[in-house]
Amino acid sequence: MESINNISQKKALVIGELLADIISEENIPSLASPSAFKISQGGSAANFCCNLKWLGIPADLVATVGHDNLGLFLKDELETAGLSNRYVLRSPKHQTTIVLVGKNPETPDFIAYRSADAYITKIEDQLIESADLLHTTAFSLSLSPARETILAAFSKANLLHKEVSIDWNFAPSVWGDNDGQAVFEKICQLNPLLKISVDDLERFRGKSLSMEESREWLDQLDIKLICLTCGKDGVWYKEQSGQWQYQPALPAAAIKGVTGAGDAFWSGFIAAYLQHKPLEKCISYALEIARKKIETPEPLYK
Repeated sequence: MESINNISQKKALVIGELLADIISEENIPSLASPSAFKISQGGSAANFCCNLKWLGIPADLVATVGHDNLGLFLKDELETAGLSNRYVLRSPKHQTTIVLVGKNPETPDFIAYRSADAYITKIEDQLIESADLLHTTAFSLSLSPARETILAAFSKANLLHKEVSIDWNFAPSVWGDNDGQAVFEKICQLNPLLKISVDDLERFRGKSLSMEESREWLDQLDIKLICLTCGKDGVWYKEQSGQWQYQPALPAAAIKGVTGAGDAFWSGFIAAYLQHKPLEKCISYALEIARKKIETPEPLYK
């Protein structure tokens, strides 16, 4: 895959989870089904960052892993993907976070075992100042002290007129008793670029929603851009105060790896967006990258 531009002068700073995905080797109905598993570098934020680098966008990742061999493995994987691990802290007090994933062509089943990823405690001012866009995820914002650190960095970026991006991959199993509403409202005050899937939105709202109900609820948000991804049913998107537009998903030759397709979509979108491509072309490119991920069993940057 060629980058969206030969050389990008735009830079992204990604703040969030770098963790070990323990993924079933075969598609299974749920994690209650027996399967063999494989360890891979994971985390939506880290995957997004690696994808951006692969697409030709300079990017740095701020994250925390444990001071253990799994954390060492993850730092090595970042280097293999062409990213610096300079801003990845290894905490001696916390174990590397793992997520157990049951592959499924629809929605993968997962259980997160959290530890080190929540201990992002410092982001250097020069990293924020040198970036054109900051990105994070709902997963990263679900626990303190990472939540406060990320929100402070995003507020600073907003004051510096930087773009801010959020993948609101909300899951009640990750957030526990916190419904995420207060954090979501704080993010929305920063006029972000928002990616949210129909599944994410239903989990966040705590009920099933029709497509019309989903769009109506999102219409309440006065933010720069919204992408409502619908898996095989394509994507609805709108700019601030604009009308909803739609593009269908691109047909995949074979379904090899649905896990990470959302990260692939958003990295494609942001890569094109940072190059000032028209919105329609940003979406088209995002769908192209998502299709490529679905057709590929391994991460795109491998």
